[in-house]
Amino acid sequence: MAGLLSKDTTLSYKASGSTYTELEHLMEVPEMGGDPEKVEVTTLASSVKQYIPGIKDLGDLTFKFLYDNETADSNYRILQGLQDAGEVVEFKVEYPDGTGHEFSAFVNVKMDAAAVNAAMTFTAGMSLQSDIDVVHPTP
Repeated sequence: MAGLLSKDTTLSYKASGSTYTELEHLMEVPEMGGDPEKVEVTTLASSVKQYIPGIKDLGDLTFKFLYDNETADSNYRILQGLQDAGEVVEFKVEYPDGTGHEFSAFVNVKMDAAAVNAAMTFTAGMSLQSDIDVVHPTP
């Protein structure tokens, strides 16, 4: 079995009606997906507790980036602009084998803590407004 290195994993966004544009300097991608909550359906006749799957709470997604604010099209300025617009944005995470996830979210940008002799980073939090759809590569 061969594994898959995370190198070349990307996060892209698209404005309405446009194509996806990759955001540079991505450092971390969160877990994608979620577990459904358990809904108890145990009756008085049951000898063990019984559950059915409930709805998923996917929570927020947090992506970490190397801070870049040198140009007008830097990752920090793009994501800050998406936050300031206050609109739902479409995103796509794509892995090196072509598999990916697509979702819609509001963006929240914040600078990470600064430390001695450390790279500056920032976090883009995504408040999901859709399910996370799995995209498979075309054979």
